[in-house]
Amino acid sequence: MRWQIALKQVSALLLVAVLAACQTAPPSSGVSSAPPAQVDAAVVPPVSYAPATAVERGYSALVLNASTGAQLDAVDADAPRYPASLTKMMTLYILFEEVASGRYSLSSPLTVSQKAASQPPAKLGLKVGSTITVEQAARALAVKSANDVAVTVAENISGSEAAFANRMTSEARALGLTRTRFVNATGLPDPQQVTTARDMATLGLALKRRFPQYAGYYRARSFSYGGRTFRATNKLVGKVSGVDGLKTGYIRMSGYNLVATGQRGGTRFIVVVMGGKSEAARDREVTRLIDANF
Repeated sequence: MRWQIALKQVSALLLVAVLAACQTAPPSSGVSSAPPAQVDAAVVPPVSYAPATAVERGYSALVLNASTGAQLDAVDADAPRYPASLTKMMTLYILFEEVASGRYSLSSPLTVSQKAASQPPAKLGLKVGSTITVEQAARALAVKSANDVAVTVAENISGSEAAFANRMTSEARALGLTRTRFVNATGLPDPQQVTTARDMATLGLALKRRFPQYAGYYRARSFSYGGRTFRATNKLVGKVSGVDGLKTGYIRMSGYNLVATGQRGGTRFIVVVMGGKSEAARDREVTRLIDANF
């Protein structure tokens, strides 16, 4: 019996020690624009969420009155789809949150890692060890959809892209994106990175409503950096009446995606098309939906 009593005493002491360690973990303090220490992606647990399997190149569409939220047209708007570079709307959202919090300013430098520099196109061609300011990064994401910039943003804010993706998914839950899971900051192919047309409309509206001061970034038709000029991926800006943004996306798994915002006749709108067969076909479909509803 003595060994049983001793075992109980040891177990109790271990429990007290664990609870004390949990309660005395030091909180983060101070405001700094410096990037946090790198986090090993292997030890960053994913946000608990198992998305449905998306249909490759599956078509979805959604048209909303952006002022009232009224749905005007929809085709499979809640079906799982691959977001591709529509993902970068959340990357931008978190970057703007960091500026709003004071942890970063638009002039804060972001340092480029080997991983960031090695991302596939579309990219700016950032060099390892170089820096890009927060404002330049935001414009590059909005106009060029640069993958090297997206990973640079993720690593500077969260220490690793995996940790940043966890924050993206948590932020998605908070915004009501109930069918979305992010596993990277770029939208590059991953079968676990899933969303819906409705969730992307919700994110697009949140991005423009929460941070209206950056609306000009999405309207820009070009972006200059390092002596080069990059043309906007959204070809509807300046071409289709009323369109003022927002974001394009393409990977083979997704087909051609576009979230378009704008105003006609005093009515704000947002149109989402996912799974377009080509860039031109997607743009025609978005234009048709705008013309038919506004």
